[in-house]
Amino acid sequence: MEEINNKADLHGNALRPLAIRTPGSMKSTLSGKSTPRNSAPYRRLHTNRTPRKDSKAYSGKFNYIRGNSVVLWLLLITLWAYIGFHVQSKWAHGDHRKAELTGYKSKAGSADKMESTVTAENFNNSSGENLVVVLEGKNLTSKKLGHTLVKKLKEVSSKQNTTKKSNRRMVRRLRKLGGKLKGAVAEDRTGALEEGLIPRKNTSYGMIVGPFGKSEDRILGWSADKRRGTCDRKGEFARFVLSRSFVLIFHELSMTGAPLSMMELATELLSCGGTVSAVVLSMKGGLITELDRRGIRVLKDRAQFSFRTAMKANLIIAGSAVCSSWINQYLAHFPAGSSKIIWWIMENRRGYFDRSKDMLSRVKMLAFLSESQSKQWLTWCEEEHIHLTTQPMIVPLSLNDELAFVAGIPCSLNTPAFSVESMLEKRNTLRAAVRKEMGLGDNDMLVMSLSSINPTKGQRLFLESALLVAEHNVSLEVFEKNRSFAENFPVVTHQNKTIITVELNSSSISQSIKQDNVQQGNTTSAASKKRRRKRTKLANILSLGNHTSNSLTRGDQRKLRNLLSDSKGQEEQHLKVLIGSLGSKSNKVLYVKSMLRLLSQHSNLSKLVLWTPATTRVPSLYAAADVYVINAQGLGETFGRVTIEAMAFGLPVLGTDAGGTREIVEHKVTGLLHPVGQQGIQVLGQNIQYLLSNPSARNKMGMLGRRQVQEKYLKNHMYNRFAKVLAKCMKIK
Repeated sequence: MEEINNKADLHGNALRPLAIRTPGSMKSTLSGKSTPRNSAPYRRLHTNRTPRKDSKAYSGKFNYIRGNSVVLWLLLITLWAYIGFHVQSKWAHGDHRKAELTGYKSKAGSADKMESTVTAENFNNSSGENLVVVLEGKNLTSKKLGHTLVKKLKEVSSKQNTTKKSNRRMVRRLRKLGGKLKGAVAEDRTGALEEGLIPRKNTSYGMIVGPFGKSEDRILGWSADKRRGTCDRKGEFARFVLSRSFVLIFHELSMTGAPLSMMELATELLSCGGTVSAVVLSMKGGLITELDRRGIRVLKDRAQFSFRTAMKANLIIAGSAVCSSWINQYLAHFPAGSSKIIWWIMENRRGYFDRSKDMLSRVKMLAFLSESQSKQWLTWCEEEHIHLTTQPMIVPLSLNDELAFVAGIPCSLNTPAFSVESMLEKRNTLRAAVRKEMGLGDNDMLVMSLSSINPTKGQRLFLESALLVAEHNVSLEVFEKNRSFAENFPVVTHQNKTIITVELNSSSISQSIKQDNVQQGNTTSAASKKRRRKRTKLANILSLGNHTSNSLTRGDQRKLRNLLSDSKGQEEQHLKVLIGSLGSKSNKVLYVKSMLRLLSQHSNLSKLVLWTPATTRVPSLYAAADVYVINAQGLGETFGRVTIEAMAFGLPVLGTDAGGTREIVEHKVTGLLHPVGQQGIQVLGQNIQYLLSNPSARNKMGMLGRRQVQEKYLKNHMYNRFAKVLAKCMKIK
């Protein structure tokens, strides 16, 4: 008989070998369990899973990858690139800006995080019902939208998603529900979407025009994006800045005077060899991408880390009265740091003083923009018994090099290819192109006002003055009675009656012709060429008559009368009004809606009004305008840099007789002043009508204002004053 190891039964069938049982405990034997619970055979027998296939079949598929290091590294690099792209995509879409910065939380910051609301108001007009929707401070307009669209808008607003992707998705949804979107959706140089209350084509509220960044780049052949600063290395300012560190405190990032001025100061500090760190108390506004482009480092932590950075810096420059909260927090941590703080205050209202009065005596130096602002703050300090450590200094703002370059004023950006003469020609070409895009003719006088739209800027009062002009409810008797003023600007028109005073000598005519040749692009228009030819004929007639009207022949006198009568019809111009800036974070929505109601009630006024979005590409707007209005109320404008920007482009300024405007604008020389408040409506209307009727006076005021900017308000003037402030605050060996 064969051995049992052959494993066969009596019928020749193969037998399965018996498993050798591992001896278990007595408890397991009595319970009927032959193997321990935790043993591998027990787990295999009592599992419900399908037995796994042999791993050898799968191991061969990955042998190549494990054996080939190149393929393995490629996979790792691909995975790393995907992760990096995902993180960068989130950062680029602004998700990092949503997170609240750690540390100090100001009142302004808490206001920024308020939940969005949707309000709708129906305006009945000749074109039908127009629904105005206000969403998170941004505004969208659509026409004849039903309840379904309003419901959808509320659903969208509740998500509070402010990224570009969500805005585009919202616009597509509006188009699907309500047809083609009539509201203006413009994109400025910061890339932020602008939604306006006013449609681009609407007879009740006016129209939106601009921005004209593409036209500027195409015509000028030069872009401000290509530069970061041009420092005067030989100046005193550069000597104080070189190899030193500065911390600049921004109260917000809106496209308004204080943030823009601080951004340009940071750019100049970097250009002169300094190190700059920016602390932003509120991310409100769209200047963050511009700061990134200029290489200005923004500290994400505005508390502990910013305090340590400021302590190590050579100097701290705070650019607004709102910075008092940060200064208070900083001095609480580092009391000795007060010796390094320059507080450049740019506001002139009592509310800002009350907010910052506790910190005024604890900083090294106070700086103001104008004499009127300095006197006002010192008066408040006396009332509150506040004793300042040092006497405040005046550092007015200046015209930056980019605007001076386009305006044709000599600056550091001029090259042989971009000389002053060539830039004047390009500016005239830009003027003609932009006015054509706006739909303006040669006989249209564009009166412009650029600022955030709120009651302190007085845009609604400005519209009421324009309404008086549109309805012919203004009188020019005050100009007719003032003979000395009429002698300087001889042509005066009062409604339908024209009074023409002509000095009958060829020298005065040639002088007037020369003034017309330096105008803002008027020489390129056909109407201006005709006027110049007729004035040349007038000069020739006068020269033949020995410069006196009595010695003229009858034929010459008849020709003179014909020329004057022809010029009367050609000099008649029409008023147009441009208001900005739509989409600004400083706009007051209720105030804008009150202006829209005024326009909807007066169709003859709405036909005159144009709107423009908030943008930093303003040279094209100044080039296209003829007159600038700065109608700041209350104590007036602190300084008003837009005033000197308009004067640089040869625009006469109509401003309120208050604040810094009174210091910049010389009445009846570079512009005309009017009172603040309701009493200024009639006077401003008279001033607009006078310049509308007298292009020669308008041109002469613009020329004198341009000359004043070159003498007082260029960049080197501002930084020479700033160097004196640095000399008193920094210890230079």
